[in-house]
Amino acid sequence: MKILFATTNPAKVAAYKEKLEQKNIEVLTIQDIDKNIEVEENGKTAIENAYIKAKSYGDATGMITIGMDNNLFIEGIPEEKQPGTHVRRVNGKTLTDEEMLNYYTNLVKEYGGNLIGKWVYGIVVYHNNDSKEYTWSKDKFYLVDKPCKKLTPGYPLDSMTIIPEFNKYLSELTKEENEQRKVATGDNNVINFICEAAKDLDEK
Repeated sequence: MKILFATTNPAKVAAYKEKLEQKNIEVLTIQDIDKNIEVEENGKTAIENAYIKAKSYGDATGMITIGMDNNLFIEGIPEEKQPGTHVRRVNGKTLTDEEMLNYYTNLVKEYGGNLIGKWVYGIVVYHNNDSKEYTWSKDKFYLVDKPCKKLTPGYPLDSMTIIPEFNKYLSELTKEENEQRKVATGDNNVINFICEAAKDLDEK
């Protein structure tokens, strides 16, 4: 089975591609198709934006499509400065990885230098006007104002995220440590959801 991942972020694809292919699902990206589709992500939640992306690309291609979005909340920062659904878009501008890291390290520094963060994720699998959705969260980590030197392309905030159980930056975790964390945060459940949803939608 082939499915389309409606994202331009290579890190998002890499996070799921290998495990999905182990389950006989080939993951295509928007770079693999000859279409340029404008998507206005104006949803108020991660699920709403995930649906917008999945439907836009699914309707344009006729493929089973994954849309994914994530919201960031940081304790100790006022409501008007919460990233929420606009993690990469600040003051109307879409930030590069370097600009994101610079902006958020300065923001965290402004409010204490070591703050608790929480990610809320939404994923939608869409096909022929039907869809399945799933949401989950990751918390119990710190955002600090002194990033490490190792940058994860597409996920720059990993360089300023400390995972307490390992006392290491997220971008510096070993493959084994990353797998342990994925099990603890339920990432494997996401793979199962995608597989089951894609199969169900393909059969309709």
